[in-house]
Amino acid sequence: MTSSARSDQRWADKPPDPRAWKGRKGRSRQAASTEQDRAAGGPDRRWVDLGDGRQARASVELKLLPRTRRIRAYLRWSDRGRSPARYLGEVEHATRRENLAEGWRLAWGLGLLATLDTAQTSWAKSPAVRAVMRANKARDTGPERRIRSLVHKAGLRYRVNARPLAALRRTADLVFPTARVAVFVDGCYWHGCPEHYRPARANEQFWREKIDRNRARDRETDQLLAGAGWTVIRIWEHESPVDAAGRIEKVVRGSTTPADEIALSAV
Repeated sequence: MTSSARSDQRWADKPPDPRAWKGRKGRSRQAASTEQDRAAGGPDRRWVDLGDGRQARASVELKLLPRTRRIRAYLRWSDRGRSPARYLGEVEHATRRENLAEGWRLAWGLGLLATLDTAQTSWAKSPAVRAVMRANKARDTGPERRIRSLVHKAGLRYRVNARPLAALRRTADLVFPTARVAVFVDGCYWHGCPEHYRPARANEQFWREKIDRNRARDRETDQLLAGAGWTVIRIWEHESPVDAAGRIEKVVRGSTTPADEIALSAV
């Protein structure tokens, strides 16, 4: 019996239970990413090859077709402001977890994915460099969690890993919508900390250009948000979480002006 036939039989009289395809309402972006990691079999199994040495992290998306009562799986990723998608096929399991896993199996079967943790597909040219890359997480790092905890204890509420401006594809680590304050906790390696950044010995030109692009993107983000009336606070991961939380509280509560914060960020 084909997958399509099984779907017709299982959901012949009513649509599938939302738990077969819908994500949990109100979940964080980190929870959604963890869900995808588990379904894919690990974070290193979620990458698509974009060519020219570039890769992007993908996700499986489930959509219900109300008329046919079938669930379709798609592979999505981000590439220079676009969000391409590839249709993977129909899935017919009773739970979202099983359907996501099936979607990833279909993606591998179609040859759409590349394994990140190999010398052939990874930007890193050695096990040592790959270890550094893994240690430098993009979000929910130790410094971020400590700062969030301190800010929360101070009585402030915020959004985590959110876009200050919906139309701008830039994500801040903490966002205070009412005060219009966006906080970025920058990793010393990926953002080129003047105190702690050390250039890679292997493939030096590639990594230097990548860090330079990250720095340029940071400057552009600051300018775009400032132009939209937001105050940007940038914190290096090596800074004291207590001092950083104090800076954030002063700005959000209005005891520091945006001009003062620019001066603080430059220290």
